[in-house]
Amino acid sequence: MEKKIQKTIKKKVEIEGIGLHTGEKSRVVFKPAPANTGIYFLRKDIPDAEPIKADIDNLLDTSLYPRRTSIGNEKFQIHTIEHLLSALFAMEIDNIFIEIEGNECPGLDGSAKPFVEMLKKAGIKELDEPKEIFYIKEPIYISEDGSHLIALPYNQLKISYTLDYPSSILKSQFASYIITPEIYEKEIAPARTFCLKEEVEALKKLGLGKGSDYSNTLVIDKNGVIDNEFRFEDEPVRHKISDLIGDLALLGYSLCAHIIGIRSGHSINTKLIKKIKEFHKREKVSGVGAPSFTSIPSQNLYIEEIEKIIPHRYPFLLVDKIVEIGENKAVGIKNVTVNEWFFQGHFPGRPVMPGVLIIEAMAQVGGVLMLSKEENRGKLAYFMSIDKVKFRRAIRPGDQLVIEVEVVKLKSKLGQIQGKTYVDGKLAAEALLMFTVVDA
Repeated sequence: MEKKIQKTIKKKVEIEGIGLHTGEKSRVVFKPAPANTGIYFLRKDIPDAEPIKADIDNLLDTSLYPRRTSIGNEKFQIHTIEHLLSALFAMEIDNIFIEIEGNECPGLDGSAKPFVEMLKKAGIKELDEPKEIFYIKEPIYISEDGSHLIALPYNQLKISYTLDYPSSILKSQFASYIITPEIYEKEIAPARTFCLKEEVEALKKLGLGKGSDYSNTLVIDKNGVIDNEFRFEDEPVRHKISDLIGDLALLGYSLCAHIIGIRSGHSINTKLIKKIKEFHKREKVSGVGAPSFTSIPSQNLYIEEIEKIIPHRYPFLLVDKIVEIGENKAVGIKNVTVNEWFFQGHFPGRPVMPGVLIIEAMAQVGGVLMLSKEENRGKLAYFMSIDKVKFRRAIRPGDQLVIEVEVVKLKSKLGQIQGKTYVDGKLAAEALLMFTVVDA
């Protein structure tokens, strides 16, 4: 597994502005912290206040404080920290002291970009301690009210997100990124918070948005953005990824996983984080790592045999049967029914299988092919990248996917596989998939 070093900032910096929800002015000072400290907030405007760690255990109830991420204790609260935490997590800052005057982080331009610029101004330095990284080793799934989050094994942090506003001008948006400081700064950090025009009055009745205006919040009506312009055509879905990254910072350590989100928000984000933390604690206590696998037959694999090869489980096992498997090729079957969990929100009244899940189904058949080889038994196949993706038709309930994968290149622990998905004998989707095989 990759070794990384903890980081902090080189010097003190500060920033101030108006909170998006309270409308109150706040001042924030950032100071370097030693290794193994973590991210700590301190309310400087409250006498005798103790520092509080940015941790899921200190999260305030999202039903009481909606549309934001907030932490607190019996003495004070700090609201709307997700943009700041997003910048810290993605820029790989593990240790920092944050002194704040006020009960809400400044909203600034409504994105994480000003915080990234501030961190770069302060300078980022390495510390002489390794970074703790948790590798997801089995699928984790959370669902509520038509929103879904899945965490899958992966050798980096990757986030794929589907935003769905079918009755608005936004329609459906999808974005997927490997999260590195460089990609985050360019593609995600500038994405600003948003809401639909019809949501504004309801938010005001909840006492929210007092510091929001058209310059720091994208207000979207049937004609587009009011008195502003998109920085990206898909800026809303990028901002949802930014928020999810900010919530992941509440884990208190780095994460390697492929997170797939569909219509998720802070409430379900934090439920996934709590679940991940449970898995992490269980692994540390028991020393249990990835599931162990047994040998498998070479042809016609049913679900019981498939589960012995790849770690995916309900509701994220997207292969029902392998009907052909050889040295360099495998063919799998996925029967799509109206009872699939993803049809609850994608889309009501017109169910369509998300493209990212079609790719995932191809990747799982590819994983079976890679891990069925004698030299790879008991190992894990991490899905590294995709290329040349094409979707040629919508997949709907009642369709049977015939998924063919074939090895294009195979070198040591790396494999490149061509995946093709057919429905009724016609090509529905195709992609070039890259895998790496690692020890479990």
